[in-house]
Amino acid sequence: MASVNVSADELSCPVCCEIFKNPVLLSCSHSVCKECLQQFWRTKTTLECPVCRRLSSHDPPCNLVLKNLCELFLKGRNERCSSVFEEICSLHSEKLKLFCLEDKQPACVVCATSQQHDNHKFRPISEVVSSYKEELNTALKSLQEKLKHNNKIKAEFEKTVQHIKTQADHTERQIKHEFEKLHQFLRDEEEATITALREEEEQKKQMMKEKLEEMNTHISALSHTIKDTEEMLKANDVCFLKEFPVSMERVQISQPDPQTPSGALIHVSRYLGNLPFRVWKKMQDIVHYTPVILDPNTANPRLVLSDDLTSVRYSRNNLPVPDNPERFDFYSCVLGSEGFTSGKHCWVVEVKESPCWILGVSTASNQRKGNVFFSTGVWSVRYNTAVGSGFTVKQDLECVRVDLDCDRGTVSFSDPVTNTHLHTFTTTFTESVFPFFWCGSLVYLRILPLSSQSKLHL
Repeated sequence: MASVNVSADELSCPVCCEIFKNPVLLSCSHSVCKECLQQFWRTKTTLECPVCRRLSSHDPPCNLVLKNLCELFLKGRNERCSSVFEEICSLHSEKLKLFCLEDKQPACVVCATSQQHDNHKFRPISEVVSSYKEELNTALKSLQEKLKHNNKIKAEFEKTVQHIKTQADHTERQIKHEFEKLHQFLRDEEEATITALREEEEQKKQMMKEKLEEMNTHISALSHTIKDTEEMLKANDVCFLKEFPVSMERVQISQPDPQTPSGALIHVSRYLGNLPFRVWKKMQDIVHYTPVILDPNTANPRLVLSDDLTSVRYSRNNLPVPDNPERFDFYSCVLGSEGFTSGKHCWVVEVKESPCWILGVSTASNQRKGNVFFSTGVWSVRYNTAVGSGFTVKQDLECVRVDLDCDRGTVSFSDPVTNTHLHTFTTTFTESVFPFFWCGSLVYLRILPLSSQSKLHL
């Protein structure tokens, strides 16, 4: 058979750097293993060449010439390999039937009796090959399992990348929605303030218009009196003397001069004084503070969180979320987004719409994978469920208040509607603790904002 005068590098795929397997020819004239190309395209939004990034057709044809050349190269290499490891002893021209366990080399019967292999142990080649193949197969299976596991992890990574984009897009929409509500509130306040200003402007202008009309009447009367008096002064003496008393009485009539009314100007300070502060105070009617915010990255795939991350409900179907290390995968739990290491903290959870529930606090290091979460590091109360651990509440409740004192090492639960104490745990916290919530079927839990808590016995 003619030798193949090409190097392995010339017949290597640019992606996997191995000899081509099922090479396909792209429109840009580059060739790539079909499987390598498909894996590369899974990470891309466009069908581009891995080498030059030019666009390619969806189903590139097989490069038969290159495929045949690769097969010929591999066959020649295997033949050369077989010729190196021939089955005849080069020293004694005997067939290699034995294997030296000390030297790890095949040997013939003559070699086995020579001084070179004195006191060495030998086994038939077929027996050693069988043993070594079994050992190699075991190692190969381990590698295959490792490859399978790595592919699974890779798929999880790809899923995580997509989830990150989904998270970012959804979060951006929520940010815009929340800011739009604030913008609309400010626009409404601006419009209301300007409307009040315009109304006062009209009132003050109308008042001054009435004062102007009064002033015009007063000026007109004075003008007529002056004109009549001036004509009397020009009359003859007899006429003047006859009309003098009347004329004198008219000019001596004392009418007060119209005055600029008090409060005629715009009350500017009413609109501009502490304007940002007054708007901020009003804004508190639409803006609420919730002491605990849920962390969606910890939520079991069956839990659905509200857009504002203050409520959680159970779903019968798994959500398409990655299996990241922070996420619960066995218990349908979710943690608060912030852990506490010191000080006093309090939050109220609405539970009235839930047939069963568990809530409390857990250590940051507590295992979230598997079914060991409730084994240690959990201080909780539960209702109508055998899941987990903690104090069992028997009465129906609308809300549960949780009081955490990290410094004193206490976790206290109470009914804020009736101001009734339920249970208190006393311990020593050696690490940060997080609020946690467990939801079973049909469960809906909501963390109340401070504005709602003020209506309870707090």
